[in-house]
Order: sequence, then structure tokens, then C-alpha cells
Amino acid sequence: MLEDVRDQSDEALVAQVRQSRDVDTRAFEQLVRRHQRRVLANCRYMTNAHHDAEDLAQEVFVKAYFALEGFEGRSQFKTWLQRLKINHCLNYLRRRQGVTEVPLADDDDGDGAPVGSQPPTITRELELRDDRARIAATLESMGDTLRVPLVLRDVDGLSYDEIAERLGIGLSAVKMRIKRGREEFRRVFATLGSVGA
Repeated sequence: MLEDVRDQSDEALVAQVRQSRDVDTRAFEQLVRRHQRRVLANCRYMTNAHHDAEDLAQEVFVKAYFALEGFEGRSQFKTWLQRLKINHCLNYLRRRQGVTEVPLADDDDGDGAPVGSQPPTITRELELRDDRARIAATLESMGDTLRVPLVLRDVDGLSYDEIAERLGIGLSAVKMRIKRGREEFRRVFATLGSVGA
């Protein structure tokens, strides 16, 4: 019987998955639970495809599961998974180029309760949700050319050189796109904040 997986490091879980892939999937399930929120959020931000983000994240984990035999451990599992996610999302964006999508309906997350009647912790949670919604709306308004390098740098933490390599563009182009992306992000985010005030 396998020991409790919740307290194990990613590296120990990866080793356990390799040893018991056909017998027990608890180790891989723990890896998914540990990293799924970040992968899902990054898929949303990077591709600007909220309706496909869950599928993209699931596909990243499926790829990771079947590619674990090739994981050499020269980097952390989290870093390796991040690379898989970035490549998967970039491939999705390449396939999607030239496709125009029209939303069919507005999403509504509201529960109908008046905000003033909520306890302080719920009010703070609603404020955080509002901030996340503003961030998502800001990123949605940006084109792929600025959004993708910005997310790769500020969310995924890739270096400028790594971004240039992943996107197949020059280092100076990466720096300029990130600079312009940050400027546009600040401008749009501030505009969205003043509209709601």
C-alpha cells in the first residue's frame, strides 16, 4: 500500500507515479490537485480562451502523465509542467489564429444578494473577485502580441531570453512587447477601476 501522498514532495510523487502508474493513481492525482489552479489560471490568461481553459488545463495534465517517463528531473516538476503548459497554450494560439469567436451569452456570477448585507469576510472576498475580474477583463482586452509575452514574464516568471526562444522573436522585441503590454495593462486596468467607482 502506498503511503499518504499529501505530505510528499513533487519529486517523490513523480517517482511514485513511475513505479505504480498502472496500479495506483493517487500520487498523480495529488500532483494535479497541487498544481491545477495555477495551470488553469495560466491557461485562461495566456490564451484568453475562458471557455476552453479547463479543457486546455486537462490536456496539459494528460500530456504530463504520459510524458513523465521522459521527465529527467533536471528541473523541478513545477517548472517542467509550466513548460508543457506554455507549449500547449502557444500551440492552441497558433491553431486559433484567424478564427473569430462571438460570445453567445453573458456569464453572470452574481448570487443576487445585496453586498451591504454580507459579512466583512465575504465583502473582502467579493472585492478580491472584483479585482480578479478586472485583471481578466484587462487581459481579455489585450491582443495576443502583448498579452502572451506579458503573462509569460509576469505570471510564469520566464526570463526575457526564454520568452524570445519560446515565441521565436528577438530579445529586443520581447522587451518592447512586455513594456508596451505593461503600459496597456495599467491603462486599461485603471480605466476599468474608474468605471466601477
